[in-house]
Amino acid sequence: MKVQWTREDDIHNGFLHTVSVERIEAGLDKSGKVIAWRHRSVAPSIASTFAAGAVHQAPFEIGMGLVDMPFEIANISCENPEAAAHTRIGWFRSVSNIPHAFAVQSMVGEIAHATGRDQKETLLDLIGSPRIVKPDVKDLWNYGEPQESYPIDTARLRKVVELVAEKGEWGRKVPKGHGLGIAAHRSFVSYIATIVEVAIDNKGKLTVPRVDTAIDCGTYVNPERIASQIEGAAIMGLSLAKYGEITFKDGKVQQKNFDDFQVVRMDDSPLVTNVYIVPPASDTPPSGVGEPGVPPFAPALINAIFAATGKRIRALPIGKQLEA
Repeated sequence: MKVQWTREDDIHNGFLHTVSVERIEAGLDKSGKVIAWRHRSVAPSIASTFAAGAVHQAPFEIGMGLVDMPFEIANISCENPEAAAHTRIGWFRSVSNIPHAFAVQSMVGEIAHATGRDQKETLLDLIGSPRIVKPDVKDLWNYGEPQESYPIDTARLRKVVELVAEKGEWGRKVPKGHGLGIAAHRSFVSYIATIVEVAIDNKGKLTVPRVDTAIDCGTYVNPERIASQIEGAAIMGLSLAKYGEITFKDGKVQQKNFDDFQVVRMDDSPLVTNVYIVPPASDTPPSGVGEPGVPPFAPALINAIFAATGKRIRALPIGKQLEA
């Protein structure tokens, strides 16, 4: 006997990634330096799938880009109000890093614009000096790895930003209607920085001519495997940012197949994806490559859209927000 689920069955009855609302406020001194940071993250937890009464994000969820803040800011507050789940939540590639990185790195772009500074330089200033960050957080999630072997190392985060800026020719002149955006994130104990170039025509059609990504995943064996994962992350990141939405009506999922749940196809995938791997130090242990490439993609894309159009996207997916 064979039991077979159709794609319609799967989409209508599957477990879905959680939604989230992220609010960030920053305080600046007279020189434009960020001296206060407040990040409020509200999202139903996957823990609600397994236990009643789970209305806050679990430690492993807030440890994915919220409380593990790598920025050198004097006053940081991270908040996690209640949010009840209204559907079954399942695992998703990069998990809670996606909304947290989107919010944080988009805010970097907004601060850069508000202060009249370059995105990359603003990002490096926020990361601050090379140091080991030790957040004062109970049950700090570190992807199951010991903090001693896999600390939050801002020198490594700075390095991927600097490497991708060099190799990706940050600041290069681009044609009219094009823009560059940058973002960086630590997840699965690896460090990733991405530059996205966008092109937007007069009707609001978005394409991505080029993506550059630098990764520090410690000691590695197969560089081709790393490159393929980062290339796939660019396609998935673009897919999520442009189209990734499930809607409900009368308690039922409305989408059913690829005719009404779009994904990036060959004709709108990034044309060029370059991957740069940081050579590891002899004592750097290996870390993740399968998931860390996704989180910085969407904010780099959004920062690039702003550079090209002056339009700030704060809600994903982009959908029809760029249409003329």
